[in-house]
Amino acid sequence: MPVEMRMWRIDGQNPKPLTPAALPTENELHQFLRQDPSLLGTALLVIGSEVITPYGKRLDLLAIDADGNLHVLELKRDRTPREVVAQVLDYGSWVSTLSRDDVIDIAEKYLGQPFEAAFEEVFGVAPPDELNGELQLTVVSSALDASSERIVTYLRGFGVPINAVFFTYIEDDDRRYLARSWLAASDERSASSSAKSTSKRATWNGLDWYVSFGGDRSWDDARRLGFISAGGGKFYTQTIRALPEGARVWVNIPQTGYVGVGTVTGPAVHFNDARVPVDGALVPLATQSLTGSYTHRNTAAHDDAEWVVPVEWIRTVPQKDAYWQKGLFANQNSACKLRQEFTLERLAQHFDVHSDGD
Repeated sequence: MPVEMRMWRIDGQNPKPLTPAALPTENELHQFLRQDPSLLGTALLVIGSEVITPYGKRLDLLAIDADGNLHVLELKRDRTPREVVAQVLDYGSWVSTLSRDDVIDIAEKYLGQPFEAAFEEVFGVAPPDELNGELQLTVVSSALDASSERIVTYLRGFGVPINAVFFTYIEDDDRRYLARSWLAASDERSASSSAKSTSKRATWNGLDWYVSFGGDRSWDDARRLGFISAGGGKFYTQTIRALPEGARVWVNIPQTGYVGVGTVTGPAVHFNDARVPVDGALVPLATQSLTGSYTHRNTAAHDDAEWVVPVEWIRTVPQKDAYWQKGLFANQNSACKLRQEFTLERLAQHFDVHSDGD
């Protein structure tokens, strides 16, 4: 039987049934989910609406969860169960092939801001190293019929990551309610993927770190004097200060590419306290002739000042020779653990550095 949602209002000792009403249009449900995808019961960030696929079709909503997994949300509208299920499976076959760069491109076109920033606003953490490790397909409807239930239940029995959710719209005097029901319970939905989720991210080798070096800083300064730096707010300083001595750092200039690899030789310090080697002696970095700018408005604040990390370079190239190819890891954080095998393999080969640190 199709899933049914009923609600009653308790007036004294007498329950009064509330009669479901029809949404003005199913497009209104689409707008509800765009504005607040948590209506589905889990924290999601919508990264695309009416996403045009390579086949000319439009995917209703594409979202991402805190683990970096993608969710295809397809509204039933007036289509038959066979049509809507076939459509969501077709979309899923395409979405499953999206690379990290593809996901970020779609997201930034829709969000109008850097993907990493939008992700952290919703989930409070930076995006995971790997995106699109798993996929969830969801048929969204204002009503669920018996045929849809049979088809979705059948596919789930074969491990297809599909579910159906329907929303009941209820009016009670001057109040409006939206009630949600899943075809399959949440614990059932998560049980089939729990084994996969433990291996979602590659194991970190304990050595390699990603560093973003940009803004008004000069790569020529950093390359010549042996340092990396970040500042201007807690978001940027807390990660650069986490770099441990002995870490191998791969430096990327945003929108440009990777320009060097080196070994951290000491802890992060304030710019005014930083010392760099010049002619065999350690001298204050602030006294050197610098091309870049390393000062901020509130330099007295612990988190807002520029923090400098000393680095012994292994290989570097001028900014004009920066290395980039589609699929390489990039992140808005000033520093983070680099565990993406694709990126590590390509960088080690390009800079002629052994991936194990030897």
